[in-house]
Amino acid sequence: MSGGSGRRPPVVVAANWKMHKDPPATGSFFREFRASTAEGGPRVLVFPPAASLAAAVAARPPGVSIGVQNIHWEDKGAFTGEISAPIARGAGASHALVGHSERRHLFGESDADVARKMAAALRHGLVPLLCVGETLREREAGRVEEVVLRQLDRALEELPGARADFLIAYEPVWAINTGRTATPADVEAAHGTLRGRLRERLGAAAADVSILYGGSVKPANARALMAADDVDGLLVGGASLDADQFADIVEAARSR
Repeated sequence: MSGGSGRRPPVVVAANWKMHKDPPATGSFFREFRASTAEGGPRVLVFPPAASLAAAVAARPPGVSIGVQNIHWEDKGAFTGEISAPIARGAGASHALVGHSERRHLFGESDADVARKMAAALRHGLVPLLCVGETLREREAGRVEEVVLRQLDRALEELPGARADFLIAYEPVWAINTGRTATPADVEAAHGTLRGRLRERLGAAAADVSILYGGSVKPANARALMAADDVDGLLVGGASLDADQFADIVEAARSR
């Protein structure tokens, strides 16, 4: 269960395609995608690579939202290769991934960078999906709570007021692209920590923030992950590249 106030956040299933699928492959995916997006089902988000954003917006079925995998915190300027929140919004995106571990660990994004990107997304009407999570070394050192709370607190620092119009994904770094998945107990502990901090900061509005789990999610483990306390959805990597597998995960998320 989630929230502890009687309200439950929306169920969300998101696909992060990373650096996969050109525009033709994007169109093919949505022609094959058979998951129901009827009222009462999970909200479905897809984050294609930037060059395939227009193709995704054009090909998505009703009920599927499209986001960008990264934004810059400035609205415009001499930042070759970057995409601003206004440009992403103008191109049809409604969401933005912020602080994914690959951005943090491969491209050196700091907690301060993530905070600026959160603020930029919300300033321009994009819903940010904030990613937090610990490395294997941090987990083995017993620092999971410290790490995820630091990342969450810093990401929210520059937001005006007690805003709850964002999503969170707990993605333990050691479970991304490794085939290893956190146990339901691991997931419940981390999500409970995040939910507790949201209650401290947002009060009753904390029940409106969906907390997703990400890290080697597959059709075989999706239902068990969704059954864990305070899991409001899933952020799917490799399995989301196959339309049938992703559809199976979306259907599994109905079990919450």
